[in-house]
Amino acid sequence: MSTRIVPDADAMEELGRELGRQLRAGDLVVLTGPLGAGKTTLTRGIGDGLGVRGPVQSPTFVLARTHPSLAGGAPLVHVDAYRLSGAAELEDLDLDFDHAAVVVEWGAGLLDGVSDSWLEVVIARRRGGAATDGDDAEHASDAEEDLESDEPRTVELVGHGPRWADTPYATAVRLEAGPGSARDAAN
Repeated sequence: MSTRIVPDADAMEELGRELGRQLRAGDLVVLTGPLGAGKTTLTRGIGDGLGVRGPVQSPTFVLARTHPSLAGGAPLVHVDAYRLSGAAELEDLDLDFDHAAVVVEWGAGLLDGVSDSWLEVVIARRRGGAATDGDDAEHASDAEEDLESDEPRTVELVGHGPRWADTPYATAVRLEAGPGSARDAAN
């Protein structure tokens, strides 16, 4: 597990580039955080780090976008699961989890059994003087894109499963039943 303080949107995108350079086909990244936390900004950086065709934008209304690699590496599948009512709808999207790096915003609790390894990224931001790390009831892509304000975020990166075992993101004990499920139960 790794925790970082990310001071602004540029640094969030740079963290994404760093992660993108580490990702490969078959990797699953689950992003959790309140509205305007920086999930799409992080994913934009991941796309840049992977060397995919852009622009990487929130797929709120199309649900998923595939960005082919321009560098011969894994494509990026960027999913916004906010509008999905459950795991069955995610499965209906027929995503290529094996041959792409898949980043799922708002995917906590929807990905159980999809992969034995995933990277959970939880972004907390201050709002009205209090830190928040859960999903907001309302969703607007404009707020995601603008980050509403450029204040620091706390980003927790937790790697689950064999893929992340020898990385700084590894967790010593796997208590979760699937991607994001323990975090949901705790909130």
